[in-house]
Amino acid sequence: MQGSKWILGVFLLCASFGIAQKKQITLEDIWKGAFRTEYMDRLQSLNNGKEYVVLNYDRKARASTVDVYDYATSQKVRTLVNTQSLDGVDYIISYELSDDETKMLIATQLQSIYRRSTLGTYYVYDLDSESLELVADMPIQEPTFSPDGSKVAYGFNNNIYVKDLVGGETTEVTKDGKKNKIINGITDWVYEEEFGFVRAFDWNAAGTHIAFIRFDETEVPEFSMDVYGKDLYQSQQVFKYPKAGEANAKVSLHMYELSSGNKSNIDVTAYNSYYIPRIKWTKDPDVLSVQLTNRKQNTVDLVLVNTKDNSSKLVLQDTDDAYVDITDNLTFLANNSFIWTSEKDGWNHIYHYDKNGKLLNQVTDGEWEVTRYYGFDTKTGRIYYQSSERGSMYRDVYSILPSGKNKVQLTSRPGTNSASFSADFSYFINTFSSAMVPPVYTLHNALDGEKVREILNNTELRTKLLAYDMSPKEFSTINVNGNELNMYMIKPSDFDPEKKYPIFMYQYSGPGSQNVADRWGGSNDYWHQMLAQQDIIVVCVDGRGTGLKGRDFKKVTQLELGKYEVQDQIGAAQQLAELPYIDGDRIGIWGWSYGGFMSANCLFQGADTFSMAIAVAPVGSWRFYDTIYTERYMSTPQENPGGYDNNSPISHVDKLKGDFLLVHGTADDNVHVQNSTRLVEALVQANKQFDWAMYPDKNHGIYGGNTRLHLYTKMTNFILDNL
Repeated sequence: MQGSKWILGVFLLCASFGIAQKKQITLEDIWKGAFRTEYMDRLQSLNNGKEYVVLNYDRKARASTVDVYDYATSQKVRTLVNTQSLDGVDYIISYELSDDETKMLIATQLQSIYRRSTLGTYYVYDLDSESLELVADMPIQEPTFSPDGSKVAYGFNNNIYVKDLVGGETTEVTKDGKKNKIINGITDWVYEEEFGFVRAFDWNAAGTHIAFIRFDETEVPEFSMDVYGKDLYQSQQVFKYPKAGEANAKVSLHMYELSSGNKSNIDVTAYNSYYIPRIKWTKDPDVLSVQLTNRKQNTVDLVLVNTKDNSSKLVLQDTDDAYVDITDNLTFLANNSFIWTSEKDGWNHIYHYDKNGKLLNQVTDGEWEVTRYYGFDTKTGRIYYQSSERGSMYRDVYSILPSGKNKVQLTSRPGTNSASFSADFSYFINTFSSAMVPPVYTLHNALDGEKVREILNNTELRTKLLAYDMSPKEFSTINVNGNELNMYMIKPSDFDPEKKYPIFMYQYSGPGSQNVADRWGGSNDYWHQMLAQQDIIVVCVDGRGTGLKGRDFKKVTQLELGKYEVQDQIGAAQQLAELPYIDGDRIGIWGWSYGGFMSANCLFQGADTFSMAIAVAPVGSWRFYDTIYTERYMSTPQENPGGYDNNSPISHVDKLKGDFLLVHGTADDNVHVQNSTRLVEALVQANKQFDWAMYPDKNHGIYGGNTRLHLYTKMTNFILDNL
């Protein structure tokens, strides 16, 4: 049948003015780099505001360069460093310039620890003398310059060190660090994963003090993972992982004075200080800001600490009946007034407070979300931000006065726009993409958004894709359970409304997430296009609990993760089944992580709706997941046992009717393979047949070598056999 269709297609195309046969996307294309996207790596502005820096890699020369470009012309004006002239440095993974831009911290040979943390070999390159100096003889974590560039602070073996670049001496700031016991200045596993940062120490503006967080993990339960490797016996990775309801690390705040070597404790126990998710120095070198929150994470205290006497005061408290998100938007202006974002009016907006926490103004307002805060221009007095004002599926860049007046939309092309501003806010580089347009980088004037020139446009990729059989993403909304939900659909390019097609639904559905957005995608989008080539309609629906539609829409799932989200996916599938071109007996769903939790739940609880599902690295029960994420949305299992158990896939295995593929990596430090083994055992005891695959020593991303190709081949075959 496929052969006949191919012959017919060739005949029709040859008859149509000799149009060439469109190529089919293959898994090898996707996972062997055929669709490589160009981007501006590690883009940042120089202090002069006239030039910017980008990390480049020359594949032919096998050399990394850090190059300087002129904003006005977009022409390269000089190279700061080229690895061909550096002994022992083959490539640069990332770089950091000192504040005075005379030195560069170069990262190479990085080794992943967890999702964000790495151990690496770091060098300091002096741009004037062109000399290269190794920071430490061993792999270290999170090195960063002091404000004057004379020192580098870093983490090693759970302690903080400071290296003097002038004299060469290295000082051990803390000495009590011990694996699985005490960590100084580097976050523990759960902070890294759920509060999204690794470096838990910070220089003040004068370089005289370092503030740091200390983690006492002594009472946190340990989790162990077998690592099978290639030896006769397996080894174990043992680390502290607090599961929902269990003990967290005890955190405390400390100050180190470089001149005296004295360390002091900062007492913040008078506030909601169960977690310390952020520390940040203000413009005043004597004043440190600390964000603190309770275990429920529904109250965030912003506290200012004065290092002269270690006194503290509460300047702002943000509360919510559900939870308050932690962000990096806190920005202190020259007079120590500050910018804060909050959902307190039902949508995420910008607020301006004076240095004592008195509200000066709500800067932005409306039924849309501020999605990123870029900064404040002292010359023009304007605030720059990104938001969803055009609609929840889009992003644009704006500027506005702190008074909330004279707002200017700086981007005009519908899709997803983001900005990187020059240091003096005279220019910004806009990154634009849409569902069908790969990233385009253009230079704009910051005052009015006028386009100056195009810098990079991924022409090579766009030209290559013209040869492939691609279908557009059709964006729309669908009314489910009384809510307008964002949706996209990918149909076969030769779609025939008289035919009946199976549908394959993709979702993530986690709190505040978004899959339905007009932006360039990644590997999964190519895979979905490949499935559309096989006469499968791919659909994605963002149900309740996802983001960008206001606080109430996002937080309706509080204490009930997996309830309303599952109802919405089932309801959407049932509505789609009524379309004349949909075969209602062939509806599948898939997802990864939270999406895997969802796809398993949908197949089990929607047994009469879904005929098959794939769950990759799924949460089997929120009882097995970590404290910070899970309790933010569910409270503890002790307080909310029904919320945990009623919506667990494990509780619904007896309802399974369709075809189910379960996939997990055995070395998943995030969603432990325990989630799947417990789900497997429940399915076995319910005498339910299913398919499953375990990838040895692979983490939550399940990648490395041919792993992704193998995984997606397995999933593709499962879909074609069962949908």
